[in-house]
Amino acid sequence: MTRYFDELETRSADQRAADLARDLPKQIARAKALSGYGGTLQSVDANAITSVEALATLPVLRKSDLGRAQAGAPPFGGLTVPAPEGFAHVFQSPGPIYEPGGTAHDWWRIGRFLNACGVGKGDIVQNCFSYHLVPAGMIFENGARAVGAAVLPAGTGQTELQARAAHDLGVTVYAGTPDYLKVILDKADEMGLSLKITKAAVGGGALFPSLRQEYADRGIACRQCYATADLGNIAYESEAAEGLIVDEGVIVEIVTPGTGDPVRPGEVGEVVVTTLNPDYPLIRFATGDLSAVMEGASPCGRTNIRIKGWMGRADQTTKIKGMFVRPEQVAALVSRHNEISRARVIASREGEMDVMTVQIEADGAEPERFAGSVAEALKLKGRIEIVAKGSLPNDGKVIEDQRSYE
Repeated sequence: MTRYFDELETRSADQRAADLARDLPKQIARAKALSGYGGTLQSVDANAITSVEALATLPVLRKSDLGRAQAGAPPFGGLTVPAPEGFAHVFQSPGPIYEPGGTAHDWWRIGRFLNACGVGKGDIVQNCFSYHLVPAGMIFENGARAVGAAVLPAGTGQTELQARAAHDLGVTVYAGTPDYLKVILDKADEMGLSLKITKAAVGGGALFPSLRQEYADRGIACRQCYATADLGNIAYESEAAEGLIVDEGVIVEIVTPGTGDPVRPGEVGEVVVTTLNPDYPLIRFATGDLSAVMEGASPCGRTNIRIKGWMGRADQTTKIKGMFVRPEQVAALVSRHNEISRARVIASREGEMDVMTVQIEADGAEPERFAGSVAEALKLKGRIEIVAKGSLPNDGKVIEDQRSYE
């Protein structure tokens, strides 16, 4: 029998629309009062924004807008209701972009996802999301507390210690990027340690079907969510494993990339999200991710709309090993060395792991010369291939994703 997080998950369409008509004007009014919107909402009648269709008439807020606002009014760009010191945490993501964090009950709304994973009292969650600067670790810790589970704040790295702790503590749940669980499992096998992990709650990267099946073969039910540092949880998988159910605390629109115009039902477009979080009212925030709405409701009984999950980027920004690599970072790499004429980052897969290859046009140079710059500019280590000048395709791409999502 399905165990729901609350009654919001099973609302009728009429009830959900009525609740939205009540809550959305309040959120628009909060946003209007914030300096960070720079007057873009001043002419809007908040009381008239009572539906998704009405919401679609408002301007889109992009990550670049957020960065500019924060540069002018640090740290949060005048986009939060409480003052910066009123938050429990302040985080930094690549950009840099700064995000607020709260510790109130399920502030990031990950508890709903963990509940759908079957996580609750009696579970011990090995939280392998990063606790360093970025909010991922605290996002999942907050969600685990919301469902009553204990947390081992493991963070990333030190795989041998991770495997030992999972064994010694009888960890039952893994939380982290999809790939890293396999690293821990393989290390435990190598060390002769038996683990009790039967549930995995993953995010921060694509969950490839072959990897999900490998976990299933080990007796681990692995489900994924779609969350961001700015918005918290956006959508999540349930036991039905048919698309991702949109979270009850956000409104999701699918629009033509680069615009705010909704696409026709079922068409692929950019994910634009409005959060109902009263502390941080992001209105029509463009994620840069591609997805599409699925027809019908989930067989699990949850009634909100579903999306097909992550289907690529509306721009060339690509997530590799759980970290975004952006075109401007590739440009920064090129600018560091006069002998580099062009560079191209290629994302691929080997042995269920992400691989980053950096192709550099620089005649006669050795790859090792650029290793430090690659790690510093891209925030990741990768293979470096030196290619002849003029040999990279003249197609405008600086990041190429060769991974298959079928």
